[in-house]
Amino acid sequence: MTISLIGIAILLALIFLRVPIAFAMALVGGVGFAVMRGMSPAGSMIGNAVFETGLSYSLSVVPLFIFMGNIMAKAGIAQGLFAGADHLFGRMRGGLALATVLSCGCFSAVSGSSLATAATMSRVAMPPMRRFGYSDGLAAGAIAAGGTLGILIPPSVILIIYGLLTETDIAKLFIAGLLPGLLGIILYLVAVMITVRLFPERAPPVSEPVPMTRRDKIGVFGTLALFSFIMGGIYGGIFTPIEAAGMGAFFSLVLALAIRGLTWENFVDACRETILSSGMIFTIIIGAEIFSAFVNFAGLPDALVDMVYNSGFSAWGVILIMVGIYLLLGCVFESLSMILLTVPVFYPVIIQLDFGTGLLSDPEMVSIWFAIVVVVVTEISLITPPVGMNVFVLRSVLNDVSLATIFKGVIPFWLADMLRLALLLLLPWVSLALLI
Repeated sequence: MTISLIGIAILLALIFLRVPIAFAMALVGGVGFAVMRGMSPAGSMIGNAVFETGLSYSLSVVPLFIFMGNIMAKAGIAQGLFAGADHLFGRMRGGLALATVLSCGCFSAVSGSSLATAATMSRVAMPPMRRFGYSDGLAAGAIAAGGTLGILIPPSVILIIYGLLTETDIAKLFIAGLLPGLLGIILYLVAVMITVRLFPERAPPVSEPVPMTRRDKIGVFGTLALFSFIMGGIYGGIFTPIEAAGMGAFFSLVLALAIRGLTWENFVDACRETILSSGMIFTIIIGAEIFSAFVNFAGLPDALVDMVYNSGFSAWGVILIMVGIYLLLGCVFESLSMILLTVPVFYPVIIQLDFGTGLLSDPEMVSIWFAIVVVVVTEISLITPPVGMNVFVLRSVLNDVSLATIFKGVIPFWLADMLRLALLLLLPWVSLALLI
């Protein structure tokens, strides 16, 4: 365990020195493995990690869903989703903010990227909210928080990565993410309603709905149909998540062409961004595989299991400690990196815990429930200071809005997220009900 802790300390030091986390994990894992086993076995381990990750059939789902999201983003689907949501809430106080949350949730679900949603929706939703007199804090907070919903609502790249790391059924993870994702949207909507009631100066009484064109209507119904097709096929056992990713990528392209929202330049940009994002994710996964091989061989997971058993903490106490660690790490780590760094260490401990009878008596259910909890904590980290990646992305787009204003605006949504996290911890069936 000592060499594992030394390796983790060196890894954290490299990260704080701004070494990219993929290379930091690969360097620490490779050198650590070489110290314990020798250069030749370390070279073989690194080669296998690169080879198996690069040729993994299961990982092909990642670039396909990323491509689907990029095509939907480039086709201008966000504008249609925002206009449609505004027609639903337009006659309510704070209607544009409510519409922003709902459209962010829908768009981030199909795009699969919280950061892309924050950047896109800031251009779509911020101008009309300013025009009708919404405060910058409420407007920016709704966009920054709404964008986080995409990493839980299927198809979620984060859930895919978790499934591959832990060998958990990805289809079941997608199904488990539905109710917590919908709960997140509902709690965000309630947060807006409470905010505009307590602070009426932050939103006008009523604003005129954003005009909805025929193209917007086709985009909205097409997006809902595509999402229903993917989830219905997976839930019904008609096709696997990998097959769903391929069909989703194809039909997103058909939808983009149908609404005439995709130019050749946009298509090339979507392909380029897909290659860059996929390359980044694969590189991080390779680094995580190398680091995971090191800590597993060093015996850190087994040592943690023994420590938990000898500590006297209950299973729920261990879960609360892990959630606290995730909340702290989320303040300084990017979401994917945090999950790849911690899951290989925490997962062996989680499945050994005894939660008694009920839903969590099955190790597979424990794995799925823990995945949802981890992703929700990751969502919270995206809007938590001092890092809050969504906040910084929004700040880069909205140059005239201060970080303090945005962070102040996300407070109601952060509190809603903490409430959702508490519900998921206290009521595991919220995550597992659709799997029963």
